[in-house]
Amino acid sequence: MRVILWDVDGTLVQTGGVGAEAFGTAIETLYGVTVGDHGVSLAGKTDPQIAREILTVLDLHDDAGSRLPGLLAETERLVAAGRDRIRARGRILPGVPELLEALRRPGTVQTVLTGNTAANAAVKLDAFDLGRWLDFDVGAYGSDDPDRNALVAVALARVERRYGPVDRRRVWVVGDTPLDAACAQAGGVRCLLVASGFAPRADLDAACADHVVDDLTDTEAIVSLLGQ
Repeated sequence: MRVILWDVDGTLVQTGGVGAEAFGTAIETLYGVTVGDHGVSLAGKTDPQIAREILTVLDLHDDAGSRLPGLLAETERLVAAGRDRIRARGRILPGVPELLEALRRPGTVQTVLTGNTAANAAVKLDAFDLGRWLDFDVGAYGSDDPDRNALVAVALARVERRYGPVDRRRVWVVGDTPLDAACAQAGGVRCLLVASGFAPRADLDAACADHVVDDLTDTEAIVSLLGQ
């Protein structure tokens, strides 16, 4: 069995900044603090990690963790309300539908491994009708663990419960940042990085992934690669 763990933002889709805006609006709504340019990078991180870093930058320290559940819930509400804006301002990245369809075959499981909460991932992918290719139930999300490096184990435990034993040599994380490569390495699986998202190609080349490509448009070559 081959397992493909897809990152979402910058790998499958771009969402026009709706997710980033949701964090800012949620903080302003809940705490009355104007967020402005907080300077926190969102790329490759889990939503809980992003939320904690923004709170810290704004001196809204949350050592007890009491702020986090409400902030994440409000962010999810705002992302869901922004579904039409995601569709209007965002896009599916080149080659994605063709590749997802080509990989839809017996013996291959496609799901997601993303820093998004499960709710946010579902909204973003549903906005572009990509969920038909992905088994969300066996994915791993920022809502499962704030440490992205823990998420391969979460996903594979779910995959094995549903589909049976998995050979980690046939598991791929596909993402767009060096943090995706680190996540794959921590989980003992392989990694394909695509330079379609938030990280420069040079950073991806230095991330010790198994392979790096500019985009996902060469369907035949990537299907062959992921079959190795």
